[in-house]
Amino acid sequence: MSFSSSASPHRCSGPLSRRSFLSMGTLGLTGWSLSDTLRAETIAKAAGKRLKDKSVIFVWLPGGMSQLESYDMKPNAPVEYRGVLNPIRTKVPGTHICELFPKQAKIADKFNIIRSVHHEFSDHGGGHKRFMTGRNPALPVGFVNDAPSVQSIITRKLQRAGQAMPTCVAGVDRGRSGIDVFSMGAAYLGPSASPFMVVGDPSAKDFKVENIGLTPDMATRMDDRMHLLKGMDNLKREMDRSGLMDAMDSFSQKAFGMLTTPSVRDAFDLTQESAQTRERYGYSTYGQRGLMARRLVEAGCRFVTMVWENPFSTTIPKNCTYNWDSHAVNCDMYADARWRMPVYDQAASALIEDIHQRGLDKDVLVIITGEFGRTPKINTQIGTQTGVSQPGRDHWPNAMSFIVSGGGMQTGQVIGATNPRAEFPIERPLSPNDLWATVYQHLGIDPEDSFDDFQGRPMPILPFGDPIKELLPLA
Repeated sequence: MSFSSSASPHRCSGPLSRRSFLSMGTLGLTGWSLSDTLRAETIAKAAGKRLKDKSVIFVWLPGGMSQLESYDMKPNAPVEYRGVLNPIRTKVPGTHICELFPKQAKIADKFNIIRSVHHEFSDHGGGHKRFMTGRNPALPVGFVNDAPSVQSIITRKLQRAGQAMPTCVAGVDRGRSGIDVFSMGAAYLGPSASPFMVVGDPSAKDFKVENIGLTPDMATRMDDRMHLLKGMDNLKREMDRSGLMDAMDSFSQKAFGMLTTPSVRDAFDLTQESAQTRERYGYSTYGQRGLMARRLVEAGCRFVTMVWENPFSTTIPKNCTYNWDSHAVNCDMYADARWRMPVYDQAASALIEDIHQRGLDKDVLVIITGEFGRTPKINTQIGTQTGVSQPGRDHWPNAMSFIVSGGGMQTGQVIGATNPRAEFPIERPLSPNDLWATVYQHLGIDPEDSFDDFQGRPMPILPFGDPIKELLPLA
């Protein structure tokens, strides 16, 4: 598995934090950049009208989903490459996906499959940093960013004065809320650009949104980051007791006031959804986080990251693993797939279908991806938990597959192709930067804009990359 803080020499250490962080960015201590506005909105105001805000739901699959067991199956390859799962037809003629995705097969006309993104970083840390920042990291291992994550850049560019809803939100499991666990750090943009963390399993009966509160030493350490802690209703009383309110400037007080707005609380409250809707997404961590993401973008959040690792906050079957890191030492990848994939299929299909049915597909871009793919050739090893020989695949950044939907784009497409063994792209090779260029265009952010780094040097938001033309909105 990939959730232990001390890696065994026989196991992949997985996407883990280098150090422990508190969950929330300090608000107002360094100030928000309030002068940045969307270019599209500027044009709209000049024309005397207001454009609707665009947003993104970014589902992160840490560990890396296997392309050969999902969206790029190779039924004609040798068995040691193709594996034991079979492709099935989808609603789109000529497009096939894994047999464990029957619900997605029925709505394949509502999303696109990308099969040709690749990069050069095969470690989880390097892969996370490469994907989350759009830059080649200085170190190929470790999860601490040396450049701001996309989430931080979007927070800096799109945060507005008077806005009640946080610009960027991230949903994670307990114990995974350190900002470095998934390389979402802000680097030289400062901790106040970090996303708001929502911690825990929203499918659990006792789930409560842990809201803004104070760390115990906040009164004396003004540069500490804020936790999403219990008791939004107790926030002001806690702050008054600590004396922090007197110590913070008026802008920070206003920020905290916004975060106690009922509409913000309501956006996180899944009990306001019907039982039918919640069942449609599935009472799993994946499903309820997907539903929460839809509620958040409807409420005005601009970029929602939902991390899908353990499908349930319960005991993991002995032959399965915590996230998508399907090494043979971690799991029997086919037992894991049969346990995990149906949950993923229900949650992903419900999210995509719901976005379309609610008329959000023009304004909300949905991306579901991990940091890389898996080795085309299967290997077998003795499982750490099972003690028996079992199949698995290792890290493979040379080819990966994922899906995108919404954003006003034409759907039902397959973009790019790999060779007959899913080893590398042979058509339409793309990088994570091309995906981010597409995201920035969707949000109205100029990727050539820059921020100063720690040395005062201007750093472009995105050093290279072009919008993926197949994903651009239809005229």
